[in-house]
Amino acid sequence: MIAVSSRPVKRHWSTVSFASTLYLIPILDLLLEEIPPRWKAEVRLGLQEALVNAAKHGNALDPAKTVLVRFSAIANQHWWVICDEGVGLQSSEVELEKALPCEEQECGRGMYILHQIFDQVQWNRQGTELRLCKSVKSPYRLPLLT
Repeated sequence: MIAVSSRPVKRHWSTVSFASTLYLIPILDLLLEEIPPRWKAEVRLGLQEALVNAAKHGNALDPAKTVLVRFSAIANQHWWVICDEGVGLQSSEVELEKALPCEEQECGRGMYILHQIFDQVQWNRQGTELRLCKSVKSPYRLPLLT
């Protein structure tokens, strides 16, 4: 089940929540609605990585647990706040976000991808909430994927 809501606050944020699953196509389509076409492939890859991490690693694919995503577009910045119901990342795992991917296993690969795609990547202290920001009119670079 997917639940979507939109409510105005100080800034306009929308919310989508879904049971832990790896079937993310409709959720990704919704989260990418306002992204300019030239950035969609790149942002889709990053959001897919973040949502898979929340459902698989955070919630252990438990269908009784949900992933909640708040999202907003403000000027040329797009924000996503992804929350899971897991036990959270350990502080050593949060440090992996600056590491290069391991060659022998997949450790750190997702964190590396997030930092390459998004302009801001921030975890809360518990490691259950990830904040992502993408500026789609960045004068500093073009999309990585086209």
